Amino acid sequence: MKTDNSAMLRAGRVWLTESACDIEDFRAQVERNVALADYPHATAVEKNVLIYDGNLLQEVAGTPEGRRAVLAEICEAFATGPGVVVIKQAYADTAVIDAASIIFDDIINEQHQTNKGGGDHFAKPGANDRIWNSLEKHCLRNPENFAAYYGNALIALASEAWLGPSYQMTAQVNRVNPGGAAQSAHRDYHLGFQTSEIIEQFPAHVHRLSPVLTLQGAVAHCDMPLESGPTLFLPFSQAYEPGYLALKRPEFRDYFDRHHVQLPLEKGDLVFFNPALFHAAGTNRSEGIKRVANLLQVSSAFGRAMETVNRERMSGVLYPALKAMLAKGRLSVAEADHAITSCAEGYSFPTNLDLDPPIGGLAPKTQAQLMREALAAGWEAPAFVEALAQQAAKKLS
Repeated sequence: MKTDNSAMLRAGRVWLTESACDIEDFRAQVERNVALADYPHATAVEKNVLIYDGNLLQEVAGTPEGRRAVLAEICEAFATGPGVVVIKQAYADTAVIDAASIIFDDIINEQHQTNKGGGDHFAKPGANDRIWNSLEKHCLRNPENFAAYYGNALIALASEAWLGPSYQMTAQVNRVNPGGAAQSAHRDYHLGFQTSEIIEQFPAHVHRLSPVLTLQGAVAHCDMPLESGPTLFLPFSQAYEPGYLALKRPEFRDYFDRHHVQLPLEKGDLVFFNPALFHAAGTNRSEGIKRVANLLQVSSAFGRAMETVNRERMSGVLYPALKAMLAKGRLSVAEADHAITSCAEGYSFPTNLDLDPPIGGLAPKTQAQLMREALAAGWEAPAFVEALAQQAAKKLS
């Protein structure tokens, strides 16, 4: 019995690698067409994107049986279908959107005056405008408009279809100004915000888990003809399991550039898509359209631990003990690292991206990274505690 071969096969099943991504396997997943008959509540298929009429959806979802049917259909569209749906005329009264747009413009103007905000995970900063945490800023500025805006039944319908009840809403405004360049093709949060080196450390079932923890959406705040650069999508690409790694490879990026689709949108339309779908904001080639979308990132209610833990306080207490134990040889470096993992926050999010932007990567420095750096540099405990406090303050809204 060749145990080494069986071990290699097992490792190949459990760990996905960038080098194992195969463009022909990928093509077999994405080169198919949506059958409108499979989605009876959709009104059309355009470029493999399912189109729904907001008024008809609400009418059908007005009964428990109809709502259940619509939820199931949209869920399958995200999971095994094209991965993206457009809901037309989702806002009966777009004056609600116009009022929100004024609020967002005011925030952007203030950011310009104070040199705060902006930036993008997947595009060069400068040409475009970004409002991080538009959800909270919107609510605090105008709670009545916030209530009318987020009281939208179709936002709730799509969110519940993918995530179930008690989901957590967050949002970020993206304004792509004339001349603003496209983003690079990507998948979204969680694994989409990591490097290949980190992604490869997570077993395959986590690659399958990441897409069901969030849902991506957008509210169109203006008419978006193709020249204004509405989002580029590659339908069915969410089905390719190693896709978080594949987009690091040039052949996959080239395939996206040749085969993506793009649909014009109208003010008041909604777009929702599986976060694992390959996508990117397009280049705004228009003369004068400031393309504004409020990007909705909806998270599962289950994305949190059972207990509340004050990891900042724990880390401040643990640090001098680790430093002393390492100096006396009572703890190996590996053992200290394991202890840090159990104590400190090892994930960059959630954070306040206005104050804690990603520098030199896709995600800000974690509490655990700070602790490891401090130990390596031999910081005194008070300096580390102060750095912890400064880091924690940056995460507050």
